[in-house]
Amino acid sequence: MYKVKLQSFEGPFDLLVYLIESAEMSIYDIRISEITSQYLDYIRAMEEQNIDVAQEFMVLAASLIEIKSRMILPRITEDGETVIDEDPRTELVQKILEYKHFKALSEEFRIREERMSHVYAKPQEDISEYLNNPDEYLSLDINSFAQAFRLFIQRKQRIEAVRKHYTRVERERSTMEHRIGSILKAVRGRLGGVFNFRDLVEDKKDKYDIIVTFSSLLEMAKERVVKVEQKHNYGNIEVSAGENVEKDDILRRYSPEEYTEETADE
Repeated sequence: MYKVKLQSFEGPFDLLVYLIESAEMSIYDIRISEITSQYLDYIRAMEEQNIDVAQEFMVLAASLIEIKSRMILPRITEDGETVIDEDPRTELVQKILEYKHFKALSEEFRIREERMSHVYAKPQEDISEYLNNPDEYLSLDINSFAQAFRLFIQRKQRIEAVRKHYTRVERERSTMEHRIGSILKAVRGRLGGVFNFRDLVEDKKDKYDIIVTFSSLLEMAKERVVKVEQKHNYGNIEVSAGENVEKDDILRRYSPEEYTEETADE
């Protein structure tokens, strides 16, 4: 008894190839009796399930029965001589090979179609107006060329100057935070004392260091962290602790390395 599992097939040859491959038969040596029985069992199962059996399935069934009958018939003449005719399965084998070939091609086309569905092509543009025009050359004398080159250099220098400016501003901001932390540490270490501005400048010969220190003091004075006093023009600048010098958020903001939980508890 053969167990038939119903599933959809694209056509009679699709079913036939499935049965041959499931039985692990060679296409060139089909056990026609076994395959015919399985094929007919499948068609009966379809009819029992009230599935309309296409006419092409019945046509192939008739062909299989015919081949099976021809293979059963004796191949001898009335005189008892053996007659070697062409194998009745030859035509069927050729049809199965053609079917498998075209099915493989169909699968290849399906894969290519799916792959190409993700490819988008840009329509060709008409560029004849650019191809038909002759090349244009600049007719400049040496002075005009030198002037154009000079303008190019000046523009590049301006761009470099702007870039350096922003780099310097970023560096100054980082340096000011460091300097404010340094001044804050000194003032908190000697509360009640008065500092000379120049004593707070780390490198007194560097104009940049003097400017950063002065800018840092102005920022701290704005936050009331320090008091800054100058008694007369061009006179000495005196720095002392302001009313906010002891606040934790000032220390945390400008001198985080000095701010710890123990500092906050104090």
